[in-house]
Amino acid sequence: MKSVAPVVTTHYLDILHSNQFCGIINHLFLTTNLFQMKNVSVFSALTTVTFFVVASFFFTSCQQEDLTGAAAPITARSTPPEVPALLEVGEGFEVSYHTYAQGVQVYVCTQTSPGVYGWVLKQPIASLYSNAAFNGEVGTHYAGPTWESNSGSKVVGARLESVTVDPNSIAWLKLVAVSSQGPGIFDSTAFIQRVNTVGGKAPATGANAETVGQEIQIPYTAEYYFYKAE
Repeated sequence: MKSVAPVVTTHYLDILHSNQFCGIINHLFLTTNLFQMKNVSVFSALTTVTFFVVASFFFTSCQQEDLTGAAAPITARSTPPEVPALLEVGEGFEVSYHTYAQGVQVYVCTQTSPGVYGWVLKQPIASLYSNAAFNGEVGTHYAGPTWESNSGSKVVGARLESVTVDPNSIAWLKLVAVSSQGPGIFDSTAFIQRVNTVGGKAPATGANAETVGQEIQIPYTAEYYFYKAE
């Protein structure tokens, strides 16, 4: 389990050293002097000052959360990945978002034809992060396939092309968006690429009449690139 205490501590130290916080303190000092000039009680002045401090911290915290969440990878959004030609997105579209996934591919043992059994993909279950170290969770990835941001924006894709780059890992994909909603990072998405996959491949053995209906989860990581019209 990841520890959140260092992140919280660093977050509020950043706030304390920010120009915005200094401005808040200056404003509160002037407000206190105004109360004194108007003969307002010390208790009332302190109560009002405390309210403004709490409200200011809450507002600043929300702003910081937005910056470390959906907007974190904005510096890399203009650079498409190097992919096989079959997976390239055509002209007229640009990378609008880039995220890193860590999770599992869920397979279920299924009879695919009389006497033939195999592990069939049921759904992905993954968390989406803002960097390659899997810090700064920005959303989730689940059946559909669907990508949903913390703010509630989402996109559902359908596979267009597939290329096996690493025989030991799931394929790289190009998908078209069949629906999207927002507002948020996934609103108006047109295409999605899954690249740089590691793991996640269905087992080659173990599927038989006795295991029909059983599920297995295979860990994987990948990167997803989202494209919008220019």
